[in-house]
Amino acid sequence: MKSTPQKYGTGAVTIHWVSAALILVQLVSGFRAASTVDDAAKEAILAMHAPLGFVILVLTIARILWWQFVDNKPAPVAGDPVWQTFAAKAVHVMFYIVLLGMAASGIGTMVASGAGQILSGAVDAPLPDFSEYAPRVPHGIGARLMVGLFVFHAGAAIYHHFVKRDGLLARMWYGAN
Repeated sequence: MKSTPQKYGTGAVTIHWVSAALILVQLVSGFRAASTVDDAAKEAILAMHAPLGFVILVLTIARILWWQFVDNKPAPVAGDPVWQTFAAKAVHVMFYIVLLGMAASGIGTMVASGAGQILSGAVDAPLPDFSEYAPRVPHGIGARLMVGLFVFHAGAAIYHHFVKRDGLLARMWYGAN
């Protein structure tokens, strides 16, 4: 379950890949909901998007607690320039900040607009115009930042795997390194 100085443990690997998959689903569903004009389709998308966002929040908090109290991260890959090690740490910190901000702004949007009650079925009403609610703006900015972070993160992993061939990507997978 725990990491070694060379490899991430199964706990960290599982949280990473489950989070990554769910974040991709959230990005696709969020952008789809934002561009959908059909209210029924938007409501169906958001009925999945909102609770999935809460799951990602729980996983993000679990990951923070995992690294704080349970496990230690492997050492940086040997031979990387200092700026790459710094950039990797900065991107990971930004992921946490953006994920927590997305959760806060998503919850804020649902509460302020009353959409949480509509999506849960407690209130029978049309969805509101989310652009009228202040938390919607940082939520949209966060989504775009998340896309950028994802592209940068995945690009760096691909670079390490195919160009540097240093085993970095294998460190974040199951089994022996």
